[in-house]
Amino acid sequence: MSKVPRLSKVTSPSPAEAPPPTFDASELLRSLPHRPGVYRMFDANGEVLYVGKARDLKKRVSQYFQKNDHEYRIAAMVAHVARVETTVTRSEGEALLLENNYIKAHEPRYNILYRDDKSYPYVCISGDPFPQLRFHRGALDRRNRYFGPFPSAGAVREGIATLQKVFQIRTCENTVFANRSRPCMLHQIQRCTAPCVGRIGEADYREDVEGATLFLRGKGNEVLTRLQGQMQQAADKLEFERAARIRDKIARMQVLRSRQFVESATAGDIDVVAAAIEGSLFAVNVVMIRGGRHVGDKTFFPRHADAADVEGEGAIVPTFLTQHYLERPVPPAIVVPDVEDQAALAEVLSAQSGQRVDIVGNPGGERRVWLAMAQQNALLAIRQKLAQKATQEDRLATLQEALGLPSSVQRIECFDISHTMGEAATASCVIFDRLAMQTSEYRRFNVTPPQGGDDYAAMREALTRRCARIVAGEYPAPDLLVIDGGKGQVSVAAGVLEEQGLHGVPLIGIAKGPERKAGEEDIVFPDRDAVLNLPSDHPGLHLLQQIRDEAHRFAIQGHRARRAKARTTSALQDIAGIGATRRKALLTHFGGVKGVQAASVEDIARVPGISRALAERIFAELH
Repeated sequence: MSKVPRLSKVTSPSPAEAPPPTFDASELLRSLPHRPGVYRMFDANGEVLYVGKARDLKKRVSQYFQKNDHEYRIAAMVAHVARVETTVTRSEGEALLLENNYIKAHEPRYNILYRDDKSYPYVCISGDPFPQLRFHRGALDRRNRYFGPFPSAGAVREGIATLQKVFQIRTCENTVFANRSRPCMLHQIQRCTAPCVGRIGEADYREDVEGATLFLRGKGNEVLTRLQGQMQQAADKLEFERAARIRDKIARMQVLRSRQFVESATAGDIDVVAAAIEGSLFAVNVVMIRGGRHVGDKTFFPRHADAADVEGEGAIVPTFLTQHYLERPVPPAIVVPDVEDQAALAEVLSAQSGQRVDIVGNPGGERRVWLAMAQQNALLAIRQKLAQKATQEDRLATLQEALGLPSSVQRIECFDISHTMGEAATASCVIFDRLAMQTSEYRRFNVTPPQGGDDYAAMREALTRRCARIVAGEYPAPDLLVIDGGKGQVSVAAGVLEEQGLHGVPLIGIAKGPERKAGEEDIVFPDRDAVLNLPSDHPGLHLLQQIRDEAHRFAIQGHRARRAKARTTSALQDIAGIGATRRKALLTHFGGVKGVQAASVEDIARVPGISRALAERIFAELH
């Protein structure tokens, strides 16, 4: 994030003074300058209601308090204002940056909020002597080269597969690469040139890497010209086998270019951003052009969506650009509809990325086609979401009816336990609320029952920890608690609810029937012996299956990660003289326990902090 410059601050009367029953804005408005800045509206409890930016603070803030024909939502917001603070900035660009910082910090009720915590994936070419081609997500290392970002992991993996077919760059980890004695299967199917065993020299391999780099940058014609020149040179030198390999590479590249990508006449990295509104929903769609190729798109549904009444439809795309790109890599060009503050947005994003960023409003030619495509994508996403919402409403209503629950039941929590023969037991808690799975509220529990494989003890431990935090007010109580299990697990859960004083929480279990087939599940109740079997096409059963399956997936994912971590580090944990710091150094240096096991005493001794004597002890313990 770019640093916020030094700013001068103008505020309303101090909050320490008792505020009048109705906010009197006259004194504040008289003191405001005709300068750019940011304003923040607070209610009587000190909560931030809204954060906005202005080209002219006096004119913008005055509009809220000197007009009487506001939309309902704006009028409701203004009625709750008890205090206004303003901060003067030197430019509109600074105002945009500061506005975004405040919105992130306070998440005001009346601001549109775009949240996407997952980082974007990249294609990475490592900086090794024989570079590795790999998938990357997270912080960027300047020693490597990155291409992207891409809208999805699938787009990255498709790109990697394409590069393997054409340029045959290795994808194996360094520990595998350093310890191979013969080529792997990828060499046999012509996806790798086997540099691990010397089947290709470093110079020739570098040529392949540079070709892949040009291809990722959208310079496919230049790559073809290079390859054709190399093929001619090989033929002139009577190196016919090499010429034939290059000929095959050219053929594969031409086929893949025609099959796998929508080509653009304009090479380069471009994002196309458009918004659509239908009914009570609006969405923003980002179409990504990477290296002149359309690699996919992504749709964002903001929180506080009805805040569009406050900010206006014309502010949707600028607000998205501000929040989305200020902490992410920015392409050299962003195509948008005709939007406000275009110059200020370009100024801020250029400063953020360290390169010139052009924001192209109301474009022509093929960019207009891309923009129309983005708008259509956003509209289709809204319609799909509305259809899904209607389906989930029907499922929830039929489940409420089948279980005899009131219509107020909305929040459903589901628990599941996963382990392998008692090892690395992990409990999952997933949440269904507001007609959707709330992934940001999922929780896992690493449980340690007295006896491995004791599902009842594991469930008791997880539920006790969760219920204790609910009672403490850290989480809301569920309207329905679902346990993935039968009578025994439900009895344990009922006991925990009683111990924690959560008597009013409805509880059921969902267990696979005698044949263990989907659609034949038993719904188990804590206070009666008879089970409930819903028809296999019952919408309420489908909702329970969706929630149960998600809890199962989340538990297995956590269990596998915990088990893998335990198995990765256990071989080194028992060696005297190897603490957490040295263990981390070894695993980082060799890429894992297998790499340490494959290393010689001399290699181990080269790791910082490992003496020759300790290296010999490690080698002896691992062999």
